[in-house]
Amino acid sequence: MKRRTLLAAGGGALVALGAGWTLTRPDPQTGLLPGAAMAQSADGEMPTVTEMVMGDPEAPVEVIEYASFTCPHCATFHANQFKAIKENYIDTGKVRFIYREVYFDRPGLWASMIARCSGNTDFFFAFSNVLYAEQRAWAASGDPATIIEDLRRLAKTAGLDDATLDACLSDGAKAEALFTWYQENAERDGVRSTPTFMIDGQQYSNMAYDEFAGVLDGKLG
Repeated sequence: MKRRTLLAAGGGALVALGAGWTLTRPDPQTGLLPGAAMAQSADGEMPTVTEMVMGDPEAPVEVIEYASFTCPHCATFHANQFKAIKENYIDTGKVRFIYREVYFDRPGLWASMIARCSGNTDFFFAFSNVLYAEQRAWAASGDPATIIEDLRRLAKTAGLDDATLDACLSDGAKAEALFTWYQENAERDGVRSTPTFMIDGQQYSNMAYDEFAGVLDGKLG
């Protein structure tokens, strides 16, 4: 299966990719609000990024998925293989599942910040399902202003209000923390494309369900 290759991110890429956090109404040419700049939290410390975890914390096998909300192959995986993996392995206590975002582009970061807005893991995974199911609708235009409005519409349907969304999307410190976290994860685990899976520390690319189940069964013994 084809996988989407990561956007190269050098020292200047954080601004190019991350400045979209301040977006509520972006400039259509730059994707930025006037005067947008990187920010830190009030105490000067980077915010802590919460791991999004599903399943029994004592499960014998750990699966980490690296994925982007704008990656079509990730959307296909979540519409198909993941449902069966969740039913047969996560919900049965065999697998502890961790989802880690990868940022190809600003829309992927905006989507992540909204999904993480409430700080609630259940909301994150529920909204992730919406993002993947509606990916073609909200991500297709390529226009920053349209994408933001479509993401806000989905978020409000999920129960977030405008004030909450404005606060989440203008949190520069959170955006910087997320981008730094993504870079550190990707470098440590050698992630170059999505979806990529770390199963008990061993890297795997996208797989059909039967192949994925075979790997899990082998780990489970």
